[in-house]
Amino acid sequence: MSWTEANIPDLAGKTIVVTGANSGLGLETTRLLTGRGAHVVMACRTEAKAETAIKQVRAEHPEASVEFIALDLADLASVRAFATSFQDAHAKLDVLVNNAGVMALPRSETADGFEMQLGTNHFGHFALTGALMPRLLETPAARVVTVSSLMHKVGSMRFEDLHGKRGYDKWKAYSQSKLANLLFCYELDRRLRNVDADVRSVAAHPGYSSTNLQGVGPRLSGSKLAGRFYEFTNRLAAQPARMGAMPSVFAAVGEPVAGGGFFGPEGLGQVRGYPVRVESNRASHDEVAAQRLWMMSIEATGETYSMLDE
Repeated sequence: MSWTEANIPDLAGKTIVVTGANSGLGLETTRLLTGRGAHVVMACRTEAKAETAIKQVRAEHPEASVEFIALDLADLASVRAFATSFQDAHAKLDVLVNNAGVMALPRSETADGFEMQLGTNHFGHFALTGALMPRLLETPAARVVTVSSLMHKVGSMRFEDLHGKRGYDKWKAYSQSKLANLLFCYELDRRLRNVDADVRSVAAHPGYSSTNLQGVGPRLSGSKLAGRFYEFTNRLAAQPARMGAMPSVFAAVGEPVAGGGFFGPEGLGQVRGYPVRVESNRASHDEVAAQRLWMMSIEATGETYSMLDE
């Protein structure tokens, strides 16, 4: 039987952080979780966007328990400030949903000099998860959900040129960042298991879902034709963002969910449908690559994960 909204358990008393919660998959994830009583911290770049999103959430769930804390994943100072603000206000963290992302952008750099897609999608979430790990370890049965993409299947880690300084292709950079998400998820799971931590690291992908993510790259590139193409394909083939959020919600609060699990739509090609456990490609399970990325991420962000050292 399919796992539907009706299967989402009672989440009263749960505290959940959702990055990129103001639109698309993040907004729908927030709606689904608050609808079952969770307190959701909406980690968004601007207060104005967060306030608009909160109104949308409360239009559906008037009693929704939500709050905004500013987070810009493209700025490590903002990541650290978010972690400090959250831990000052909250004694536990049941679930961290690493959802926010950017896709197929013209080359640009984060505040810390990382290529924007890898910097936002991977390095920012690597630093955020590490900074929040003390709260996760203090919370029984906590989870970290990292949102990847079907595009990980065509991704490769260009370790000698991670930031595309010697050659940049926006889609190769995006698929690299989505492969990095899975390498991080699985390596974090191994390290949590090594210290017998009561935290599960899992991943999800939304299939092909209609969000505003696809249109950002064309807008920044000034390509009206590409923008119209994505609008057309979204209407023709994509599933609604709410359905795209379901794998993340299942990974966050569903059962059975074991550490190292990966969840996506049940339909043909994992493009659409209700959430089930799925398999990622061989490259995502390369432990040597995962360890190399982990050490490079520590060096880049300064987030050491010392609490997971054996």
